[in-house]
Amino acid sequence: MDLYEYQAKHLFGEHDVPVTPGEVCSTPEAAHGAARRIGSAVVVKAQVKTGGRGKAGGVKLAADPDEAHDRARDILGLDIKGHVVRRVLVTEATDIAEEYYVSFLLDRANRAFLAMASVEGGVDIEEVAATRPEALALIRIDAIEGVDEAKAREIVESAGFPEAIRDQVIDILVKLWGVLVREDATLVEVNPLVLSADGRVLALDGKVTLDDNAHYRHASHADLVDRDAADPIELRAKEFDLNYVKLEGEVGIIGNGAGLVMSTLDVVAYAGEEFGGVRPANFLDIGGGASAEVMSNGLDIVLNDPDVRAVFVNVFGGITSCDAVANGIVQAVGALAERGTPVTKPIVCRIDGNNAVEGRRILAEFGHPLVEMVETMDDAARRVAELAGSAA
Repeated sequence: MDLYEYQAKHLFGEHDVPVTPGEVCSTPEAAHGAARRIGSAVVVKAQVKTGGRGKAGGVKLAADPDEAHDRARDILGLDIKGHVVRRVLVTEATDIAEEYYVSFLLDRANRAFLAMASVEGGVDIEEVAATRPEALALIRIDAIEGVDEAKAREIVESAGFPEAIRDQVIDILVKLWGVLVREDATLVEVNPLVLSADGRVLALDGKVTLDDNAHYRHASHADLVDRDAADPIELRAKEFDLNYVKLEGEVGIIGNGAGLVMSTLDVVAYAGEEFGGVRPANFLDIGGGASAEVMSNGLDIVLNDPDVRAVFVNVFGGITSCDAVANGIVQAVGALAERGTPVTKPIVCRIDGNNAVEGRRILAEFGHPLVEMVETMDDAARRVAELAGSAA
């Protein structure tokens, strides 16, 4: 989960990383009040999960509360690379002497972490890496050893930070590593890390990505979810602990096991070319040991997606028993009917493997006119693509 800047800087503050004071606001009037409380010149910054805010007009300086009100009014509602600004961060303006870059990120390929640092901050770090790679220090971090003062000093010296501020940067790096480890983050980035005119080194901006797989260890992380921007179907799927991702297609996909679901996406997309470019509408993995209840919840989620025209249930029974899958389909259809929202979209089922004969028997006896069984994966993909295409 990517955090907004104001959320990242709040985490920084909790771990004693020096940041500038500020308030997040959703109205121009709130921005006026925040600037008045700060009591100095402020910067009004759009809160969006994308780069390029400054170039898009999403970062403005304001000399007083009235100007902060006007700048917030200009920025709120702005579209920045497809992200609509709903909040701004009003933060104390800093007299900047120098700008730097530091980050820690998970290096999956090497089963370690990577520290990146440069004395050329405030610009796209990708540009620095591409045009002046010598200006970017890359230091491998052992996941067990982590970052202590000695490792932080190695990073600082490799990047060439000025001698006068090295101790400050070392202290900040150790604390940023603490953010990454204690919050279970996969990325902690500061760009720019600045030297102020009065000699302080501050995290002027912040970017943090939290590991969704570790949310169970952090009850407070639930408060960081942006429910306004999140897809409501994905939020509902999370309530059921389902591995669901919304896509831009018309065929709902339910499978057991990530590999099978990925293969299902491919065969549906391929089959859909014959029927007007029909595509998968989602990724939904109900897991290897899914029960009838899990199957029912998954079908409920997919059928309630307004973009879905037809559903493909593709299950190979291993740990999952095919009769449990079939019972889940029957339960879901019945539950939807009881709620007054009966199934109106066709459901194509391909079930094979553990107890497949019993699963097919259950569906055959159920006899719902919109539920049909197809023997092979390819034929089922073609059939569901045909149904979705004809429903356009």
